Amino acid sequence: MNHHHSPVARKTTQLRPKDVTTLPDYALKIDACPPLVDPRAIRSCLALMDQAAVNGGSACHWGGPSALAELLSALYANVYQLKTTSGNWDEQLNLVNDIGHAHNAFYALYALYKLISYQELNGFRSMNSKLTGHGEGHLFPEGVLLSNGPLGSTIPQAQGLALGDKLNKNLRKTLCFVSDGAMMEGEVKEALAAIPGMFSKNILNPFILVISDNNTKLSGRIEKDSFSMQPTFDSLSPLGWETIKLDGHNLAACSQLFQELLSRPLESFKKPIAIIAKTIKGYGIKSTAESSSGGHGYPLKAYDENLLSFLKELWQGAEVPAFFQTWAQELIKKPATDSASKSASANPTPTDKVQAGFGKAAVASKQKGIPVLSVTSDLPGSTGIAPFIKSFPEASFDVGIAESNMVSVATGLSKVGFVPIVDTFAAFGVTKGNLPLIMSSLSNAPIIALYTHTGFQDAADGASHQSLTYASALGSIPGVDLVAPATSKEAEELLTLAIERQNQSWEKNISCPSTIFFAGRENFPVEVTYTATSPSRAWGLPRTLIQGNGPTVLISYGPLVHECLKAAEVLKNATVINHLFLNHFDASFYVDFFKSSHSQGQKKWNIIFVEDHQKIGGVGSWFFSKLWETLSNASDVHTTIHQVAHLAVQGEFGQSAYTAQELYAHHGLNAQAIVKQAKQMLT
Repeated sequence: MNHHHSPVARKTTQLRPKDVTTLPDYALKIDACPPLVDPRAIRSCLALMDQAAVNGGSACHWGGPSALAELLSALYANVYQLKTTSGNWDEQLNLVNDIGHAHNAFYALYALYKLISYQELNGFRSMNSKLTGHGEGHLFPEGVLLSNGPLGSTIPQAQGLALGDKLNKNLRKTLCFVSDGAMMEGEVKEALAAIPGMFSKNILNPFILVISDNNTKLSGRIEKDSFSMQPTFDSLSPLGWETIKLDGHNLAACSQLFQELLSRPLESFKKPIAIIAKTIKGYGIKSTAESSSGGHGYPLKAYDENLLSFLKELWQGAEVPAFFQTWAQELIKKPATDSASKSASANPTPTDKVQAGFGKAAVASKQKGIPVLSVTSDLPGSTGIAPFIKSFPEASFDVGIAESNMVSVATGLSKVGFVPIVDTFAAFGVTKGNLPLIMSSLSNAPIIALYTHTGFQDAADGASHQSLTYASALGSIPGVDLVAPATSKEAEELLTLAIERQNQSWEKNISCPSTIFFAGRENFPVEVTYTATSPSRAWGLPRTLIQGNGPTVLISYGPLVHECLKAAEVLKNATVINHLFLNHFDASFYVDFFKSSHSQGQKKWNIIFVEDHQKIGGVGSWFFSKLWETLSNASDVHTTIHQVAHLAVQGEFGQSAYTAQELYAHHGLNAQAIVKQAKQMLT
């Protein structure tokens, strides 16, 4: 019996010009190639859309997308020549991008083909735009076939597309872009073996992998920081791939190759194809092309007048088109600064990233003689551990873009007496590092992890980088403590304690849990002033920041502690508690709190727990369960919980925004929403 489904059409067709004769803006004609978009126009659009986002307060990517300009110009010129009975090119090709940080190059192509407007590029990474920091199919299905962001995740999904097309008898090829850095990920290596293996069994449609090989990752050159990728490229042929080397900046060569592969009949593919395209990250601007990171981030500041010379360099001596010059002039006009902003900037509260405290604690602990090691996965400059790596390069190891391997390596180091610290963004650490962390606990080999950019703190990068399940993903693993400091001073203090605790456990031969730290991305006050009695600094205890004399209690952790403090200023008499040890509930602390407050006349409470985490499985859900259990069994606590509220994310993905504040407001997690909730409970 044949259990295969009948061929089905895609629910959402991908963007396409009205017909194959449609010319893009700034078209070039080279030899026998179809009309091509001038790569300088693509890079100009990249610079201008990045500048607009930076003006709004966002960070942006430049180096990765600039490396793809010639490849994308050549590919789309040939893709849009594909003819089918319905006129949908996507009936012949699945076009997938795994290089999420380069997806704005695809947006630029869409504008140049008049499929979206240039004004839409001006909204890149903003709250109301479908042009998110990385490609998100749930918001822009006609422009993003498979969502991307975490490097490597899209390639095995593309493998599934090729398998599904074979089962459905669709006459369609799959083409997937990938960066050389992503080739370090475990799930990519699995797919690199499985795709030719399945193709050899005739159960996969033709698969074309385009590798952007520029020897560069976010923090620097791959070969220098980690190890050479050449053996990986050399292994493709023995695995069963047909490999093709390509100059990724030779526009004619790129077009000719794509033209040949896209027109080739399906039955003529004897192996899957791997195109190793040599590219230069940051291409088009000398300073970014030569920098160690390839200009990973867009290099200009808000309203930067250097934008004009930036465009001039991109056009290599030719006149910059008037359209781009006018657009640039609009982007460098600085808005008027109001008097309130000037007053606020005159007496600023000292701020810093929370993770700045991590580097200080790690360096100081190493200087004390504790055997601290850093095992990183490409992001030390973002997670706070970079000062340690700079001070102790001999004690620091970059395993490449390989979070699962990072946690597992640290487990082995712990087992032989070291205190290993791993680091990455929370979105990657809690997912790709989840099973290795379980095995770390099972092996009684604790590690310390610094997982940053939690919740909505990585606002501009979009949903794929916004970890909204970080506590639920790790909090129930036995032998794991979750800690979310609210300030850099707190981060320094707590990481110092965690390092000492783990080192002493080794010296005394006693068990010790792993400690996972969560921190945001944006700047916060360096420390919090306690208006309550100086809180206990004991490990595992919450900290009362403000002891109010009213019925409202605001409880949070990490970045949203500061929103609670702002709300308390408005509410005047609210209590604020920092529940910084996420999966610890100290019953005695809360029993003592309610007994003390009861003795002072407060007998009814309205408790609001706030977190930028999914409500289901969030810390607040677990907290209220434990609170009810504690109070129902405490016969000497004569108090009443009048009302409770759990402000959290209501089962939605995030989206790009210039700042986390915009997302807090959208999801009802900012100070104003907390005040509103508190006042409703008081009426």
